[in-house]
Amino acid sequence: MYDYFIAPFIEFGFMQRALAGSLLLSLSSCPVGVFLMLRRMSLTGDAMAHAILPGAAAGFLLYGLEIVPMTIGGLIAGVVVAMGAGAVSRFTIQKEDASLAAFYLISLALGVLIVSLRGSSVDLMHVLFGTVLALNDEALKLIASIAGVTLLTLAVFWRALVAECLDPLFLRSVSRLGTPVHFVFLGLVVLNLVGGFQALGTLLSVGLMMLPAAAARFWTSRVEPMCLLALVIGFASCVAGLLLSYHASLPSGPAIILSAGVVYLASILLGPRGVLRSRVRHHRHRTA
Repeated sequence: MYDYFIAPFIEFGFMQRALAGSLLLSLSSCPVGVFLMLRRMSLTGDAMAHAILPGAAAGFLLYGLEIVPMTIGGLIAGVVVAMGAGAVSRFTIQKEDASLAAFYLISLALGVLIVSLRGSSVDLMHVLFGTVLALNDEALKLIASIAGVTLLTLAVFWRALVAECLDPLFLRSVSRLGTPVHFVFLGLVVLNLVGGFQALGTLLSVGLMMLPAAAARFWTSRVEPMCLLALVIGFASCVAGLLLSYHASLPSGPAIILSAGVVYLASILLGPRGVLRSRVRHHRHRTA
C-alpha cells in the first residue's frame, strides 16, 4: 500500500510539484465549474479553453516555453474572445452560443497555425495537452496566485453569483450587480483556464473544471455542498490520475481527466439523483 499510494509523492520532487499544482488547480477551478454548469454555460468553458490558445501560442512563438509570456497572451486572447462574442450577440441578430462557437473555432485554428510556424509536433502537444509532471516553482506560484484570486472573488460575490444562477432577471431588477458579476465570472473562467493550461494544456484544462462539477450534480442540489463535493472529486481525480500515470506510464493530464470521468459515470449510475435511484423511486411511486 505504501509503495503504491504514498511512496511516489514522498520520493520524487516532480510528483510532489505535480500533486501540489493539480490540487491548487482543483481548488479554484472546480467551484467555477459548478457555477458554469448551473448557469447552463458548460460548453462556454470548452469554447474559452480553445480561445486562449492563440494568445498562448503567440507567447510561445516570441519567447518559447516561458510561463509568463504564454500566460499573458492566453489572458489577452481569452478576454478578446469573450468580449467579442458578447458584443456580437448584443449588437447583431446572432445568439451568444453561435458567436462564441465562431470565435473559438477561429481561435483554435489560429493557435495551431501559430505554433506550427516555429515549433514541432512535440511543442504543439505540450501547448494543447500540458505537462503536469514538468511543473516548476514558477508555474506553482502562478497557479497558487490564480487560486487565491479566484477564492477571494468567489467569497466577495458569492451571493450575487448564486442569485444569478437561480434567477438572473430578479438579480438585475433589484441590484446593479447583474452585468458586472457576469463579466467578473467570465474573467474567473478565463483566469482558471489559463492556470489549467500550465498543467493540463488548453484542451484538457476545462475537463478538471467541468467533470467534478457535473458529477457532484448527481449527489446534491444545493450550491454549497455541490462546490465542496466537486472539490473532493477534483482532489481524488488528481491523486488517482497521477498515481495511474506513474505506475502505468501514461500521460498524466489525460489520466487525471479520465479519473474524473470515471467518477462522473459512477455518479450517473449511483448518485441519489442518478439513473438507478431515479428508477427505484419511480418504481416505488408506481407500486404505492
